[in-house]
Amino acid sequence: MDPLNIIVLLNVIASFGANLSGAKRGLKSKVMVAKEKPKTYLQKLPLVLSAFTLIALILGTFKVGTFEYVENLSPLRYSGVTIYIIFSWIQIWAFKTLGENYSQDILIKKDHQLITKGPFKIIRHPQYLCQILIDLGGIAATMSYLLFALTIIEIPFIIMRASVEEKMMKKHFGGSFVDYKKKTGFLFPFIG
Repeated sequence: MDPLNIIVLLNVIASFGANLSGAKRGLKSKVMVAKEKPKTYLQKLPLVLSAFTLIALILGTFKVGTFEYVENLSPLRYSGVTIYIIFSWIQIWAFKTLGENYSQDILIKKDHQLITKGPFKIIRHPQYLCQILIDLGGIAATMSYLLFALTIIEIPFIIMRASVEEKMMKKHFGGSFVDYKKKTGFLFPFIG
């Protein structure tokens, strides 16, 4: 197996384990009463696409659905591995920063809090930015055309999901969210 693919696969395993606590919190939100939970295809579709991108990434580490590795593309692959690893752990940091506010669903809990610390101090949706960069890094690292196709489909739905969350946060937190929004970027620092 290719050494870079081994690194990617080991990081998949390590970050998956680190994400289990967030997943447990997300499952709790399934049984709790939410103050607001919109009925929209954006509740599940981005999560399903994300699961498929993970499968495509794992397949890519075994050279399934990939382009042939060419020596002159090694710098691109090394950059991809670096981006993939860094942003997979920043995403975990974002989930952990959300604490009890973390949910796999788009919802407002009864005791929901506006989180403005950690990565949320800079951008409002670091977990979604990280997902996009993880996928792009994974594409470069494994040269996976399957992951590329899924990521192209996934990105607009991630952005739409974040927009729905923004509307709910503005409705729930009012002026506090508007002030927070002025100080942070939507997905990128200093942008929207």
